[in-house]
Amino acid sequence: MDLCRPLNAVLAGVLTLIGAYVAGRPLAGAALVAALATVFAVAAGNAINDYFDREIDRINAPERPIPRGAVSPRAALAFSVALFAAAVVLALSLPMVAVAIAAVNLVALVAYTKLFKGLPGAGNAVVAYLGGSTFLFGAAAVGRPLAGAVLALLAALSTLAREVVKDVEDVAGDREEGLNTLPIAVGERPALLVAAGVLALAVLASPLPYVTDLFGVAYLAVVVPADAVMAYAAYLAFSDPTRAQGLLKYGMVLAAAAFVVGRTFA
Repeated sequence: MDLCRPLNAVLAGVLTLIGAYVAGRPLAGAALVAALATVFAVAAGNAINDYFDREIDRINAPERPIPRGAVSPRAALAFSVALFAAAVVLALSLPMVAVAIAAVNLVALVAYTKLFKGLPGAGNAVVAYLGGSTFLFGAAAVGRPLAGAVLALLAALSTLAREVVKDVEDVAGDREEGLNTLPIAVGERPALLVAAGVLALAVLASPLPYVTDLFGVAYLAVVVPADAVMAYAAYLAFSDPTRAQGLLKYGMVLAAAAFVVGRTFA
């Protein structure tokens, strides 16, 4: 089970449900199908990422299933294919916009490690898009894709910053494997400055749902603490990237909760 990182996969499914909730149809059958498809797709992406990253993980994450010998690379690949197949079957029952989002996401998940991960900023951008698209996918599944657009954008910006910080944390293994991630290409401090700038943009944009009268003051009551957590994480990243990226994940969950609160009390 460690191979698919079930907690992350289930969290992605919950974010898809939040996208549907923000769009106004949280209990629609299509929302539940989309959430389950997301769980399978993210689990598959994690498994195939471990397959391709098995040599890097011997340095950066030796506790993962393949480096520690809990599963063979071939078994990990087969497991990933099975999960991808399940995600495809589920996604095909959804509206065409949702199917298109799912198709792009599946291609991005498969191509990420081999094509994008080692390019400065490109891999970060792909993961950021995937993070934001969970909300977009949920909204599209219930026929209102634009309703999830602002949430998707804010999530993508936060994810982009977190991924850059994570690359700083993983510099040793990535350099050993010959990857050219952003901190390796431009230096760790400039990369962290990029992350801080992206987070600043996300924080500055976070009041938009309130300013545009989409949500009321209840949204602000939750999103302001989320902004504070992310701002502190940006500061902390310069001295402790590992702790900072964990805080960023917490801040992103809190920001998603702000949208739930905002929608509930709108």
